[in-house]
Amino acid sequence: MIQLVILFLESLGGGELLLILVFILIFFGSKNIPGLARGLGKGIREMKDAMNGVQQEIRKGIHEVERETDSVLKDVQVVEEAPIATQAVQDQAAELPVIAPDERSSSR
Repeated sequence: MIQLVILFLESLGGGELLLILVFILIFFGSKNIPGLARGLGKGIREMKDAMNGVQQEIRKGIHEVERETDSVLKDVQVVEEAPIATQAVQDQAAELPVIAPDERSSSR
């Protein structure tokens, strides 16, 4: 956007700029020009604030995604460590006596 404005201003000479300024002075009057400049400044400031707000929202969203990714990675690490705990449970189950099916029916 700024490049377009610069390209536009490069093609204007001093005479053209003076003519534009005189037209603005005649069209708006000398009393309204400071108000127009203030309005233009406020508009530019609001535009910058809006752009900063959008950038902050994007950064906030990226930060939240990174936090969620970190928590998922921690969950994956816990799941990867889980087979070790499962193996310990399987070892304990192997130590229990095994009752054959025919022995179960006779105990009833």
